[in-house]
Amino acid sequence: MNTNYFIAVVDDDQHIRNLVEAYLQKENYRTVGLGSAEEAWTLWQTNPPDMWVLDIMLPGMDGYEFCKRIRYEVETPIIMISARDNEVDKILGLELGSDDYMVKPFSPRELVARIKRQLQRTYRANLLVEEAPSNRIEIGQLQLLLEERRVFWQGEEMELTSKEFVMLKVFAESPNRAFTRDELLTLVWGDDYFGSDRAIDHLIKRIRKKIEQVPIEAVWGHGYRLRTDRSE
Repeated sequence: MNTNYFIAVVDDDQHIRNLVEAYLQKENYRTVGLGSAEEAWTLWQTNPPDMWVLDIMLPGMDGYEFCKRIRYEVETPIIMISARDNEVDKILGLELGSDDYMVKPFSPRELVARIKRQLQRTYRANLLVEEAPSNRIEIGQLQLLLEERRVFWQGEEMELTSKEFVMLKVFAESPNRAFTRDELLTLVWGDDYFGSDRAIDHLIKRIRKKIEQVPIEAVWGHGYRLRTDRSE
């Protein structure tokens, strides 16, 4: 796998930033260290990284809020790190969109291994679209141009993240089929994802916010489906 990825390490502890960056640079990753979420937001707007290593307890905007904001825009992998070894904190981080969670103090070697795994997963997710046999899917007012990774609703182009796009593609390829949350986790995140299945609910909530009339409906006690016979 190409390791020439650009990784941002966001932590107000300079020692931790320097340590993580040193291990990543040994693996030929390009890195930048930042001490606040505000600096990280500026970086995203000017030179977005391929991955974030993000501390939760930051001055000003905390890691949770930054994760929430960035996840609404893109699906760049995020590994949260925190001194909090609390299940509630881990679940909140995963539900807000982080891909992994590590508790301080942690092994830098383990962090590097998890970073490699997340980048591989993201690369495989991109291939789900690239390997599609047809370039176009149309379901009512919904249109997906697969090779171009573009989505249109009622003729208007929608701006979706990569996971939002893959989720819509899964539904559009099997309209009216009811998917379980576990099936959707595997199809969108990969078979080695270990976070909460509420990540599905949050992803669909974001899609509905961007495409208010999209005919995705909950199937009580089961999961979700894309209905083709709903009024649009």
